[in-house]
Amino acid sequence: MHIITTTSELAKFCQAAAAHPFVTVDTEFLRETTYWPKLCLVQMATPDEAVIVDPIDTDIDLTPMFELFANEEVVKVFHAAKQDVEIFVNLSGEAPKSLFDTQVAAAVCGFGDSISYDNMVRQITGAQVDKSSRFTNWSHRPLTDKQLHYALGDVTHLRDCYLHIVAELDKRDRWDWINDEMKALMQPENYIVLPENAWKRMKMKVNRPRDFALLKMLAEWREEKAQKQNVPRGRVLKDEALFELSQQQPTNPKAFDRLRAFSKGFGRSSTANELIKLVEVAQKLDKADLPKIPRKPNGPSPKGAIGDLLRVLLKAVSEQEGVAPRIIATSDDIDSIVLDDDADVPALKGWRANVFGEKALAIKHGKMALGATKAGIVPVKVTLEDDE
Repeated sequence: MHIITTTSELAKFCQAAAAHPFVTVDTEFLRETTYWPKLCLVQMATPDEAVIVDPIDTDIDLTPMFELFANEEVVKVFHAAKQDVEIFVNLSGEAPKSLFDTQVAAAVCGFGDSISYDNMVRQITGAQVDKSSRFTNWSHRPLTDKQLHYALGDVTHLRDCYLHIVAELDKRDRWDWINDEMKALMQPENYIVLPENAWKRMKMKVNRPRDFALLKMLAEWREEKAQKQNVPRGRVLKDEALFELSQQQPTNPKAFDRLRAFSKGFGRSSTANELIKLVEVAQKLDKADLPKIPRKPNGPSPKGAIGDLLRVLLKAVSEQEGVAPRIIATSDDIDSIVLDDDADVPALKGWRANVFGEKALAIKHGKMALGATKAGIVPVKVTLEDDE
C-alpha cells in the first residue's frame, strides 16, 4: 500500500497518471467543527496503480495533483462528487476538469436515484465494501491498516464501476443525459457561498420587507463570520436566532433578555453590539430601498389537479425510461411548471424537456392526455376540433 507524504512522490504519481485515460479520486475529511472541510486523505487510482496521499502532519505541496486535475485529457472519476470537489475548490480555487460522477451516471443507467457507493459496487462487481471505518477520525495519526484498506477500496472498486457505467451509457446512448450535470459539477461558483447570497439557504420566511432586509443583512454578517473564523454557521448564530432578530429587532442590550434564542446576559457581549448596529441600519432604510420579498407567480395551485396529472406523467415516463423519477424532474420542478410555462427548472431544459417537460406543458394546456393501457399509463396526443 503506497502512502504518499512528499511532493516529489506526488509529482511522480501524477506524471504517470497523466498518461492514462482516467483516474479515480476520493477523499476523507472532517467538517463537524469547521466551515470549510478539513482534508485528511486523498485517494487516487489509475488502471494500474493506487495510492493514498496524506496531507496531515506533512509538508506536501498538492500542486502536482491540482495540475493533474486541470488536465482535460484525463477523466477524473468520483462517486457523489460534490463534497470532494468543494474541498478542491476551497484549496485551489478550481474544480477538476473532465469530471465524471458515477452516482449521477448510474442514475440514468437504471441504478436508482443517489445510489450509495457500496450498493453500486455490490451490484456491479459483487464485492462487499466494509463500511465500519467510514465515520472514524480521519485526522488522527497513525491511521490503522483497516482505515487505509477501506480508503483505498473507495478508488480501486471505482475503476471497475466506471468502466461498466461508461459501457452502459454507450449502450443506452445517454451521454447527453449527464453532460449538463457534469458541467455543473465543474463550476467553482457552485461551491462558493457569497455572503450576500447566504439568505437564500434559509428555509424560514418573513412577511414584512423591513424584516426581510434585516434578515438578509444578518445572514450576510453570519456567513462572513463563519468563513473568517472557519466555524459552522450554527456556531455563530443558529437560523432560529436570525429569524427572531429579524422580527423582534432589539435596539438595546436588555432587549436580548426577552428573546428565546439568546442566553441571559448575551446583550452585554460584543456580538450583541454588532447585531444592534445592523438593526439600526435596517430601521433607517427608506421604504423605497427595502428589498421585495420573493413571491411565486400567480397561477393554478401546484397541489391541484394539474400537478397531480404531471406527477402521474412523471411516474409513467420514469418507468418507461427505467430511471428514478427524481432524475427526470423533482416535485419542485413540477410545482414551478404548474405556475409558469417558462419556469427556470431542469425539467424544461435539454433531454429532460424532450422526455418530460414538453409533454408536461402539453398536458397543462389540454394538448395531451394520459391514457390507461395494458402496458401502463401513456401520454396521448389530443386533437382539438374547431368549434362550429
